[in-house]
Amino acid sequence: MSRAAAPEAGGPLAGIVLTVTAMACFASLDTTTKYVTASVPLVMALWFRYVFQALATTLVVLPTRGLAVLKTAHPKFQVLRGVLLLLTSLFAFLSLRYLPVGEFTAIVMITPLIITLLASTTLGEKVSPLRWLLVAGGFIGTMVIIRPGADTFNWATLLPLGLVACNSWFQVLTSKLARTEDPVTMHMYTGWVGALLASLAVPFVWTSQISWALWGLLLLMGTLAAIGHFVMILAYKRAPAASLTPYLYAQIGFAMLGGWIVFSHVPDGWSMVGIAMIAVCGAGGAWLAVRESRTARQLEVQPVEA
Repeated sequence: MSRAAAPEAGGPLAGIVLTVTAMACFASLDTTTKYVTASVPLVMALWFRYVFQALATTLVVLPTRGLAVLKTAHPKFQVLRGVLLLLTSLFAFLSLRYLPVGEFTAIVMITPLIITLLASTTLGEKVSPLRWLLVAGGFIGTMVIIRPGADTFNWATLLPLGLVACNSWFQVLTSKLARTEDPVTMHMYTGWVGALLASLAVPFVWTSQISWALWGLLLLMGTLAAIGHFVMILAYKRAPAASLTPYLYAQIGFAMLGGWIVFSHVPDGWSMVGIAMIAVCGAGGAWLAVRESRTARQLEVQPVEA
């Protein structure tokens, strides 16, 4: 039996704990990113985040696994996954320069709803009217946060939507590859693809005129990114993506807490309404997907009458 196909310990409960842990890492990463990119060139921070992840993973894995860890049945998809995550990170870094952490995170959380849309339009999957209603509710919640035409609206408010598009495809690929690929292999490719691509641009923006405290925060960013993505891969190995999706919304709570502690920011009333709509519709969509999946399995095992 291959390493990727071996049964994973802990099952769904372990997957939920790992997912919430990853959400805490990602929310902390976003909060740290918003603070750091106010003083450090954005591409330099992006490069540091990926190089740290790639080097840390390699130093830990290579002595025990050797070059065999790079063996994959889907090299093109591994590279594509790395490119999608790099674009996701780029949109995230740009967005966090201009948007509060909590509102940014809530907009990003429409990703599972977009995945439902992709499943219907590109994969031909049947989507119930209730799930379409939840998708619509999530979009309305996003519009409540963005509020086109309001005095607070500007072009930067649209940046998270680019992130959502890239992240949706990244999550679809992660879920599919995790069924057959070694999570360590996936993590290696993700880190090195992002590091190599970011290295092409970093010479044009590099500066050493930053404080030791900011160097420390750059290290923290790399650490949080490496741990968060690896833990999320492990979560997908222990439970289906649909089962874990409701727990992704824990990131909104962590992000709002980080924004309050570090930046003393609390979302206004309308933003809170939009955040609540996205969280309820997203979690409701995930719950409905799990229920539909269980119903389908029960129908499959029912005996056929002669």
